Amino acid sequence: MTDLVPLFPRQPVPPLKVNLAGGGLFDLRSEKPEHFTLVVFYRGLHCPICKSQLRDLESKLDEFDRRGVAVVAISSDSEQRAKQTRETWELSRLRIGYGLDLAAAQSWGLFISSGRGMTSAGVEEPARFSEPALYLIRPDGTLYFGSVQTMPFARPHFSDILTAIDFVLKNNYPARGEVRDL
Repeated sequence: MTDLVPLFPRQPVPPLKVNLAGGGLFDLRSEKPEHFTLVVFYRGLHCPICKSQLRDLESKLDEFDRRGVAVVAISSDSEQRAKQTRETWELSRLRIGYGLDLAAAQSWGLFISSGRGMTSAGVEEPARFSEPALYLIRPDGTLYFGSVQTMPFARPHFSDILTAIDFVLKNNYPARGEVRDL
């Protein structure tokens, strides 16, 4: 049995509070962006695809900021691995959250994998870690958009997310996928 439950658009998301590499705390309830908070859950230091994804995200932080979108990337990695991620991946501006509890990850609808040893990046996988996801959360704490994956491959591109945000804001487009009962 699992506690994995999907999140639904227009509904409140679970609490989310993690420490940040480099100091500080990310608390979703304290975020007050103009339009959205983009929460990117990544697999951890061991994942070369995460490295490419987060470096791309770092290069687009000004674009998200111009659209009124706060950004954070979070994993279940330890503080030491999160600091190493920040340094070796050259992520000087992106907020990197660490220590995501796996039960909390499941409450966010994330899939959990078991480690399988050394990766192609030459880094040992943790015993357990969450798979990638990204969510756009409205300032009122409700879900606007979500993409959850069971594998590290074929993630949404941030340039596509930026284009979608432009459309959403211009057209006051509602969150979709909100129907829970048929």
